[in-house]
Amino acid sequence: MKKKLCIIEDEKDIVRLISYNLEKEGYDIISLNSGETAFEFVKENQPDLILLDIMIPGKDGFEVCKDLKADASTKTIPIIMLSAKTEESNIVTGLELGADDYMTKPFSVAILIARVRTALRRGHKQVDPEVKDECIQIDAVKIFPDRYEVYLEDTLINFNHTEFQLLLCLASQPGRVFSRLQLIDFMKGESYFVTQRLVDVLLVSIRKKLGTFASYIHTVRGVGYKFKGDK
Repeated sequence: MKKKLCIIEDEKDIVRLISYNLEKEGYDIISLNSGETAFEFVKENQPDLILLDIMIPGKDGFEVCKDLKADASTKTIPIIMLSAKTEESNIVTGLELGADDYMTKPFSVAILIARVRTALRRGHKQVDPEVKDECIQIDAVKIFPDRYEVYLEDTLINFNHTEFQLLLCLASQPGRVFSRLQLIDFMKGESYFVTQRLVDVLLVSIRKKLGTFASYIHTVRGVGYKFKGDK
């Protein structure tokens, strides 16, 4: 069965460009040019992935993303945000609201298609009941890479995809110091939107979510970061 993608974008030329190329890849496309009725539209159509522009009439993309991630029937649908806004504050806002990815305009169609494929694989990963979940455990912190879940003393903590990737990279090799560039490369490669400065900002958010375990992430001045279980 074909995957159904929803484009929420008010620029007709961009909608045509994206639709044409994604339809060539075998996807069904539905679209909407306003954020005002986006929540109801997505809830009714249940797409497999959403391409969401930030600057749309009615509710902006941030509000739409927040609404979708707050509802049980739509919160698991992957969202890739599209925007001409390149400021780190906008990228961080999108990720904190639950977006899975963020692409700045103008963008490469080939890279967009690759990001769509990646997001769909993450969003529909099947768990084999015969295979035991891999778990990285350091003291009271448990990370399940296959499920994209993090538990602190058996309490599930919500991390967006980018935060999860950063935490996973650090925790997978406790004690090893990673530079910011190494962390970026682990997540997506050098062409990804995460900058060295944004790594610092995202780690502030990760530490907040770790709460009393925030000190597990150590800053190594002039080098980068490492994960160590000792508080």
